Amino acid sequence: MTTTPSPAAADTTTPQEAAATIPQQSGAPRAGRSRAFTNWIVQVSAEDPGARSALRSGLRKDLNSVRRMHRLVAPWLPEQRSEDVERAYYTIAAMIAAQPRSALTASQGAADSPHLPDGQDPAPAPRRRRTSLGTAFATAVTEGPGREKEMRAGTAESRLNLLTRQSVNGLHRHLPASVGYLRALGVNIDWDQLLDDLANWRKQSGRISRTWLQDFYRERDSNLSQQADKADEKELAAETASGPTSA
Repeated sequence: MTTTPSPAAADTTTPQEAAATIPQQSGAPRAGRSRAFTNWIVQVSAEDPGARSALRSGLRKDLNSVRRMHRLVAPWLPEQRSEDVERAYYTIAAMIAAQPRSALTASQGAADSPHLPDGQDPAPAPRRRRTSLGTAFATAVTEGPGREKEMRAGTAESRLNLLTRQSVNGLHRHLPASVGYLRALGVNIDWDQLLDDLANWRKQSGRISRTWLQDFYRERDSNLSQQADKADEKELAAETASGPTSA
């Protein structure tokens, strides 16, 4: 079992020591880097209170005001990067660390561990379907009934539409509240997909917004259709069981 250092001890970790725990990523595809990074942030946030505090301290702050985050995030940044990409890494790391502790523990169980013996490259991971933020909002609506907390369809639609209309700065400002709301409801976030979307927002916001909205409406309406089909089947079964009515 890994011993969790105290916050004071964690704050003394140097960037070189942090980098030593990160697998070699030279030449790795962008999707692989994003996934390894977000999984590692989930793991270190769950296991190290000091690291979680440092990461969470950067929520809604600009890159010049996140000194405590650098030792954890900087070693993961691609060598060739724009400021938008850099900012996306910091924002996603802060949002992961800001999750409720119960949600963070659940995320850790679903994450793949990126730790490998020194000098070894990560083995190819099984392909999985990446999901957009639109899918997460739809899940909050379709799986909400029966939970202790739920998100109304109108609320989800309004929040999602607000996000799609934002500039880069606006998205960084509004995204943490919406993501925090989703995680408080127990809705999973595809962190590596959201990282890539956030990094590419300036140039591809139209395409990303379209994907979010299409995924939201398709997922939401698909669930409604399934519920209607089940209701029809239940009604038909009840009629069959009761037999023909007498004239």
